[in-house]
Amino acid sequence: MPKFAQLAKFRVVLRTGLGFVALGVGSSVCGAAAVGLLLFLQGIPADMGGRNWVLLTCAGAYVLLSVLVGSAWTAILHRRTAVWFAQGRRPTPPEARRALRLPRDLALVSGTLWLGGTIILGTLTSILGSALDALGVTLAVGLGGLLTVGLMYLVAEWVARPILILALEVSPPRNAVSVSVLSRLAITWAVASGVPLLGVLIVAAPPNIGKADETASLIMLSIVGLISGALGTALLARAVAAPLHRLRMAVGLITRGRKDVSVRVDDASEIGSLQVSVNSMVTGLREQDRLRDLFGRHVGIDVARHALEHGASLSGDVREVAALFVDVVDSTALAYRLPPEEIVRKLNRLFDHVVSAVDARGGLVNKFQGDAALCVFGAPTRLSDAATAALSAARAIRDAVREEGELDLGIGVAWGRVFAGQLGSSSRLEYTVIGDAVNEAARLTEHAKHVPGRVLASDSVWSQATASEQAQWSRHETIQLRGRDTPTKTWTN
Repeated sequence: MPKFAQLAKFRVVLRTGLGFVALGVGSSVCGAAAVGLLLFLQGIPADMGGRNWVLLTCAGAYVLLSVLVGSAWTAILHRRTAVWFAQGRRPTPPEARRALRLPRDLALVSGTLWLGGTIILGTLTSILGSALDALGVTLAVGLGGLLTVGLMYLVAEWVARPILILALEVSPPRNAVSVSVLSRLAITWAVASGVPLLGVLIVAAPPNIGKADETASLIMLSIVGLISGALGTALLARAVAAPLHRLRMAVGLITRGRKDVSVRVDDASEIGSLQVSVNSMVTGLREQDRLRDLFGRHVGIDVARHALEHGASLSGDVREVAALFVDVVDSTALAYRLPPEEIVRKLNRLFDHVVSAVDARGGLVNKFQGDAALCVFGAPTRLSDAATAALSAARAIRDAVREEGELDLGIGVAWGRVFAGQLGSSSRLEYTVIGDAVNEAARLTEHAKHVPGRVLASDSVWSQATASEQAQWSRHETIQLRGRDTPTKTWTN
């Protein structure tokens, strides 16, 4: 790992550790100070007369004990759940699940200590003072505990986020989530308004708890509500609004055709499930594109598009097409002289010329048959001038192969009505063309191997071409093709 990366990781680990220490101390000290100030403003310790020092001493001792216990407990949780983070390794699934429970566990620690303080100080006050004083202490400490625990949970999620991100990579949220957006909203409402307003209600409503002026207590509760509300809302916005903004940006890129989008899963709630779903959707789209690309490479882009639009069925139609057949001369002797891998390399270079020429003119390389190839112009995509395209492609293939000088070949081009569509069974389909034009092109190829130009076209396809293309061809002899009753007039280039 580069030195600057190690330094950055050390800073993250140190910041996270110090954050947990601050949480352990702050949840006890700050909350206790706020509760103590509220009780002082209400005049409850003064109501006990000379015995109030006992309550103050016990309260101070319990706060100190809570700081020590809370810090130790937090350190144990941090070490148990995030030791792998400090070591710089990937967590195991059990370690990841424990790490995701870290904010909840820290809130449980704080809540347990505050509950103990509520019981102990409330009981002690009932012994040293009146029942009304005991009620005031119990309510003040209890409300302080609720406020502190809520803030503790929200802040712990923020401090532990580097740990949670790595844990979510191992244990992403699926059907069940460890925390919900609804629970976050409920906690934020309690911190921002619920607990402070309940405190205001308790102070203002009868019976009057304490003999001091209530104005100062109400002002203090209002200030606490404003501060806790601002902090809770900021933490909620960071936990909810920021991930949703990133999701919106990612979905926007996906709708514009981007398939390289990846959303970082950094939340254990329903938002994290949504992040996982978006990543799964992008993975599925990439896989779909890959399958479409492979499908298109095997059967041709036009055939693939036709199948995707109309589905897989044993259907087709009759078209007038130009069929072009390419075959290598003396391939048997070539296979005897050369090793198989060398023959494959030569054939691949030949078929590269065939595909380039046919694709450039809107045709379809329907199939490769060993050292031969059948090409079709006019199906499945209709062409305005299929004959011209086929004749032009035949000349281009012949010229490219001659220039390379590796193989000799024959090319036959014919025109006619064929069946073009899916052939096979319901479990195995193949797009093909069947008809006399295909057979005629194959027969012309055998004769073309003995023609100087290595290309023969039937009179029917030549007559369908444009005048400029016809001018490229010269009249050849009339040939009696095998399997046909009538002779075929041919043209060569």
